Amino acid sequence: MEPSINVLGEKLQPCSTEPMTGFFRNGCCDTAPQDRGRHTVCAVMTAEFLALSKYLGNDLSTPKPEWGFAGLKPGDRWCLCASRFLQAHDEGAAPKVNLAATHIRTLDIVPLAVLQEAAI
Repeated sequence: MEPSINVLGEKLQPCSTEPMTGFFRNGCCDTAPQDRGRHTVCAVMTAEFLALSKYLGNDLSTPKPEWGFAGLKPGDRWCLCASRFLQAHDEGAAPKVNLAATHIRTLDIVPLAVLQEAAI
């Protein structure tokens, strides 16, 4: 696992345990080489983002009990793929971001200024 540092250069804060999120399902947006999607952005879901994600083929709102996934709703926090966040930003549908809970490796894909625009 990569060092747990956020985009502000501080200790990475938890994103969510209700619902449980993160590539490692530990509540944090930690990453490692096997996390090819780089699930590092702690985002606060919005109806607009959830609709865009579903349209793009990643339905995060529909429950999938077989995976232990209850589905996300507006207001839930979730570790998003950095590239999907950037795509949503470019489409004008970026969710809000918790910078303290967003992993520093996000900056390999998303400029800090873009994250700051969406900061809660």
